[in-house]
Amino acid sequence: MTVLTDPAVQVSGAREIAPDLLVIPNNRVDLVPNIGVVGGTDAVLVVDTGLGTVNAEQVLAFATEVAKGRRLYLTTTHFHPEHAFGAQVFTGEATYLVNRDQAADLAAKGPGYLAMFRGLGEVIARRLDGVRLPAPDVVYDGEYVLDLGGRLVRLRPTGRGHTRGDQVVEVPDAGVLFTGDLAETGQFAIFPWFPPHDTDVSGVGWLTVLDRLAAAGHRVVVPGHGEVGGRAVLTDVRAYLRELRDETWRRRDSAMGVDEITAEVRSLLVERHPEWAGREWIEPGVACLCTEHDA
Repeated sequence: MTVLTDPAVQVSGAREIAPDLLVIPNNRVDLVPNIGVVGGTDAVLVVDTGLGTVNAEQVLAFATEVAKGRRLYLTTTHFHPEHAFGAQVFTGEATYLVNRDQAADLAAKGPGYLAMFRGLGEVIARRLDGVRLPAPDVVYDGEYVLDLGGRLVRLRPTGRGHTRGDQVVEVPDAGVLFTGDLAETGQFAIFPWFPPHDTDVSGVGWLTVLDRLAAAGHRVVVPGHGEVGGRAVLTDVRAYLRELRDETWRRRDSAMGVDEITAEVRSLLVERHPEWAGREWIEPGVACLCTEHDA
């Protein structure tokens, strides 16, 4: 896959979704995540960086302006390049916190993903010029509660889903949840199924995670990519993953081959969701779920 659109973060589009809580939207641009800036009386937390140093510099400048002297923190929802491969820019300016499994993903898989993304085309390679893999300042086990001053933020690892090291970011007083790529809107779920290099995505685990998140009753859900919404962001992705699992497993039970299953399921899902982007993620999703069916 070659990416032709420049994945530029547009901080000018930031909007407040709750008091002292802003989202820099991805505007439906490939490889641009939704980025959060969450404030308390004493500190400000940035959620995700954008792809590469230039994007991250803009995010840092924006967050510094919002903070007006308050301390800065950074966290990332998972290790993928558009979410975390700008973190080096925050060194010395913010405290970077991640969960233990995400730190392991960064160390073990980061170099391979950096090389893979540089191969997506010249525009992406330029964005990744000078990128060094981030080194977290704080690596935590279990849940981490960050006190921003009058506002607590919960950094909560979810277990294996989109990646091994996914974490969500909850702002309880505002009822806001940042999901990373556990949820998107307007596109097929992203399955980073790249055997033999990375097979940690789990459709079965992902469904379990979404069941738990959907039951929590968050008022506002900020997906990794796509429009901010309510609880339906989670339930819609869950419904799609169930659909993908059921259509795949039904055919696997009949002893069809993976190639035939993939062709049939892709055709069916595109027919059912013709307006969705990211059709290239159906095939790896089928392959992942075939493996999980057979396990």
